[in-house]
Amino acid sequence: MTRTVLLVVEDDDGLARQLRWAYEAYEVVVAGDRAAALDAVRLHEPAVVTLDLGLPPDPDGTAEGFATLHAILAMAPGTKVIVASGHGARESALTAIGDGAWDFYAKPIDIDALGLIVTRAFHVHALEAENRRLAMRVGGASTNGGFGGLLYASPEMAVVARTLERVAPADVSVMLLGASGTGKELLARGVHDASPRKRGQFVAINCAAIPETLLEAELFGYEKGAFTGAVKTTEGKIEQAAGGTLFLDEIGDVPLHLQVKLLRFLQERVIERVGGRRAIPVDTRIVCATHQDVDAMVADGRFREDLYYRLAEIVVRIPTLAQRTGDAGLLARHFVGRYAANLNRSVTGLAADARAAVDAWRWPGNVRELENRVKRAVIMAEGRLVTAADLDLAAPVDPAELNLRAAREATDRRAIGRALAQAEGNISGASRLLGISRPTLYDLMKSYDLSA
Repeated sequence: MTRTVLLVVEDDDGLARQLRWAYEAYEVVVAGDRAAALDAVRLHEPAVVTLDLGLPPDPDGTAEGFATLHAILAMAPGTKVIVASGHGARESALTAIGDGAWDFYAKPIDIDALGLIVTRAFHVHALEAENRRLAMRVGGASTNGGFGGLLYASPEMAVVARTLERVAPADVSVMLLGASGTGKELLARGVHDASPRKRGQFVAINCAAIPETLLEAELFGYEKGAFTGAVKTTEGKIEQAAGGTLFLDEIGDVPLHLQVKLLRFLQERVIERVGGRRAIPVDTRIVCATHQDVDAMVADGRFREDLYYRLAEIVVRIPTLAQRTGDAGLLARHFVGRYAANLNRSVTGLAADARAAVDAWRWPGNVRELENRVKRAVIMAEGRLVTAADLDLAAPVDPAELNLRAAREATDRRAIGRALAQAEGNISGASRLLGISRPTLYDLMKSYDLSA
């Protein structure tokens, strides 16, 4: 069986031999400088690297070691790099962790203690790899070939997808009911793509975004000279979608006088352009959507009952993101990966507090809110993992952990964070604000894994 590779970047031959002997459970590969280390990363793709910052040609400094750290993480962002140095240990630790190192250990090296760090690094790397595989297994089908291109794993959205898959081939009008940001347009496009009309146009129009005086011309088109500025005959959205599908988003905002004209089209499948006198036959399928309570609108006389029954031959209700079990976390991971790549950021995932916050938040803005928060967090994140603070969400408190130690740690973290921010990262200034010594602040930052 092939053993797991541990790359040891160390220019001291004696220490390198000692580490090779100590970690015989792994296949230990040794590199003595940056070039050899990068060659080993390319060849072996190690999950864990121990890196001495004092490398030639700067064995008494840290510049070459930090350059090697940056090069390794640029080549293999998921690698767990454990940095070791005897040169200004605390300052080096803060810099290394801030630059993406997974952990830090000060020389002289304690083989047993370093062995525990190495073992934990391999364990965490394996867990992250398994999480990625599970996410791909759960969301892979829906990411690449799911209905409408939607990403989901929840049974609630699976029911919606199966319903629309059955409805799509039938030439009936479909009404999608759901809150803003739930993916109604993507689902409408999925209906079109899964129907015999997929070779035709998919045309979308947001009825709420167009002034009432212009909506009729947008939908039905107009003849040359029909009004000031009508310099040529122009097809409307209904004609443009002939042979395909017209998606009427926010159908509840269509005024009553246009509802009459839309009803005639649905009944007779003909239209008249604005300023025209000729009936034009058009074969267009209608899929519509709204976030409003259409039944209440019908009862109040704000929406024609006969039009409602024409549009709502099939009604599908879209669950909110809060009602989709587990989808918020799945989508958050997907958006982190997308925007980290698009924005060229070194963010690799979500921290534990971010995952908990995503699961706990009610997402009133649904998927659109989640996407916007994640995009902002990827831009603002200072580390390799997005935190709850980056998402501008409060990390939920687990009642099982609500004890004096946990409460004190949370308070210390907040106070240290505020002091460091106010002192602009200056340790001496932050320690004065907190009323403690610099060594005490360093110890607290180390125990809480905080960086300036």
